[in-house]
Amino acid sequence: VALRLALGNIHRPGALTPSVVLSLGLGLTLLVTLALIDGNLRRQISGSLPERAPNFFFVDIQSGDVDAFSALIGKEAPGGTLAKVPMMRGRVMALNGIDVGKVSVPPEGAWVLRGDRGLTYDAKMPANATLTQGTWWPQDYAGEALVSFSAEEGRQIGLKLGDTVTVNVLGRNVTARIANFRQVEWETMGINFVMVFSPNTFAGAPHGWLATLTDKNASTADDARLLNAVTRAFPAVTTVRVKDALDIVNRLVGQLGTAIRTAAGVALIASVLVLSGALAAGNRARIHDAVVLKTLGATRRTLITAFSLEYVLIGLATAVFALAAGGVAAWFVVARIMTLPSHFMPEVAVATMLVSLAVTVGI
Repeated sequence: VALRLALGNIHRPGALTPSVVLSLGLGLTLLVTLALIDGNLRRQISGSLPERAPNFFFVDIQSGDVDAFSALIGKEAPGGTLAKVPMMRGRVMALNGIDVGKVSVPPEGAWVLRGDRGLTYDAKMPANATLTQGTWWPQDYAGEALVSFSAEEGRQIGLKLGDTVTVNVLGRNVTARIANFRQVEWETMGINFVMVFSPNTFAGAPHGWLATLTDKNASTADDARLLNAVTRAFPAVTTVRVKDALDIVNRLVGQLGTAIRTAAGVALIASVLVLSGALAAGNRARIHDAVVLKTLGATRRTLITAFSLEYVLIGLATAVFALAAGGVAAWFVVARIMTLPSHFMPEVAVATMLVSLAVTVGI
């Protein structure tokens, strides 16, 4: 009997069910969405990235110091793997002879054409890359300037095999033809470039070197000793410890998530206050229903059970709505907008919802 009364109260004309589900459900959905986005970002930063990322980045190694630098790294980190590539700065000036200022590209690919880019050349295909179109040039290639372009960025810009890219390096415009596209795994945080040129493109041009050191067995003390040795021997080289950078990013993500969740919590509290006013306004009608049911023979226990079940069912429907909508929204933001692996974390979503509901009931 109590269950039938509860179900009848939920879907009867003038019931507050839609107001409760929308006002409370949307607030909970927002909090669940933010919690899942924050959890996915933290998982990406503190999970797979540190396992694949190198220990150090070394920037602006002078060409005359490369051998001495490599020898020092070999002495201080004998178990590590040193990867180094030539690097120079350049700016994309034209695509197929058309000034980049006149080329229309979607926002996700516009960053490639904006400002200076890191450029490199190599006779061999990078070990962490996979060709998706075209072929790599021979090691002794000496023909026209060629360039290998990142497949994803090339697709966003609208490039195809045989197109030309003009870059300005050291005040000189250099035009190269796209020989191939390659899949770049930016998530590895290793040495990656949007454009890799054939060696003859920049023959004789002055440039520095970029290097990474990967040593998974190194301790914090080992990293500190290596950092001190490199700083003393090569003060002009910029050394970046990747773990420190990841810690800073993780802390910033946490602070940003806290601020956003606080704002969402305030919005939820406001919706609860509005909902409380609606419930108070319908209190007289509920008392009238209770009197009628009491007259018809309903016991006090039956009425209390019916009203309790009504609120439990409404709360359950609201929770299911918040979990489903919040999960879909978080997936869309992480997978579609951020293009990162998305995982539904039920413990995070349920804990966020339960805490929010507890705070709401307390208010």
